[in-house]
Amino acid sequence: MGVLPVKQLIIMMSLPMMISMLVQALYNVVDSIFVSRINENALTAVTLAFPMQNLMIAVGSGTGVGINALLSRSLGEKRFDRSDAAANTGILLTFFNYILFLLIGLFLARPFIMTQTGDPEILEYGATYLGIVNSLSLGLFFQMTFERLLQSTGRTFYSMISQVTGAVINIIFDPILIFGLFGLPKMGVAGAAYATILGQTTAAILGLILNIRFNSDITLSLKKALHLDVSAAKEIYSVGIPSILMMSIGSVMTYLMNRILIVFSTTATAVFGAYFKLQSFFFLPVFGLNNGVIPVLAYNYGARNKERIKETLSFSIALAVSVMLCGTLCFTILPGVLLGFFNASDEMLKIGIPALRTMGLIFPIAGACIAMGSIFQAFSESIYSLIISIARQLVVLIPAAWLLSLTGNINNVWWAFPIAEITSLILSTIFFRNLMKKTMKELDGDNDSIQGTITEDR
Repeated sequence: MGVLPVKQLIIMMSLPMMISMLVQALYNVVDSIFVSRINENALTAVTLAFPMQNLMIAVGSGTGVGINALLSRSLGEKRFDRSDAAANTGILLTFFNYILFLLIGLFLARPFIMTQTGDPEILEYGATYLGIVNSLSLGLFFQMTFERLLQSTGRTFYSMISQVTGAVINIIFDPILIFGLFGLPKMGVAGAAYATILGQTTAAILGLILNIRFNSDITLSLKKALHLDVSAAKEIYSVGIPSILMMSIGSVMTYLMNRILIVFSTTATAVFGAYFKLQSFFFLPVFGLNNGVIPVLAYNYGARNKERIKETLSFSIALAVSVMLCGTLCFTILPGVLLGFFNASDEMLKIGIPALRTMGLIFPIAGACIAMGSIFQAFSESIYSLIISIARQLVVLIPAAWLLSLTGNINNVWWAFPIAEITSLILSTIFFRNLMKKTMKELDGDNDSIQGTITEDR
């Protein structure tokens, strides 16, 4: 973390996670592709379930961000007792997260879908799918935690193995369980949910094994994991809660967008769902890059190495924007081909082609914002990310989408996304520059203090 050339280190840390995220995006898309083969209502139902699924991911991933930041910083400071506390306390917090969503899955899945649609077929599909993925989400939460532990200590290759294995299992069993192949019962939408659970659980078990066998920087202990270290929990959630809230805002946004779009038609909602699956091919690899950059920044912040911090940020921003430019080109040139994967009807193509072209414009801007946001998480200033996310998704995007929907033209609604992303870029740039200025001044002060001590000793 502190001696390898920065570009080489970022590639080494991030590439496995970017690949694993790409595979994650692939199985998200494949999941929806198979579901769309049932009918368009099934795709719409999965889209309506997505906000709650995203909330689960937000809670699990946000907790992981907190674990990651505390663990990496503690290793950089050579405080190995704190890094072990971060890992074991994080495991206990992960179990608490699962209990929460178990209850939601048992009692609130159907009421949640009912708030978005009155169509009986969509309601039944959505309630079935959401009930299963929530109630059996133990694998999802532990998969994310064990992968974060591997990422925090630089073992991103093993993290990739865990995630890719889970994704492959999901992809294999999707058609088998949905359509009842090889003598198994035909489960439909429920089969897609069970395939997802099977992949997540497999990845969680493998992640645990890989941590025990190969992650020598931390010591996992059942006794320590059953004991809540309050101090470590507070530090984890001082970073994790803003991150959870930031990602949870995405759930609120997609829920409200579903409500706006379904007024036009269920097809418009299906288009929005297809867009979210497709954009993950570009957003998730950039988030993988971000996950690889955060421990590098946190370690070098703990080691007080400002030059490596600057080089890490400049390279990661350039790389993120480059990846996102590829996304813009794909959405601009091939929107019809992309929607064709979802068995798109003529009406879905009519709505979806201009939608993908319009929303694809935001990708390079979003890439820059995501890369700049890595410093907020690495330096325990996630409140900045929270403010940006609230402004972009709730203060600007949803009101803009609603106002544009009043024109009665669905094509106008999609322009709310570029408007919101420009707002995000302005805020991200302001906060990024302020935090960099503050951090560099702090590190300069530390170096002056060290030099003064050396002079006194002489």
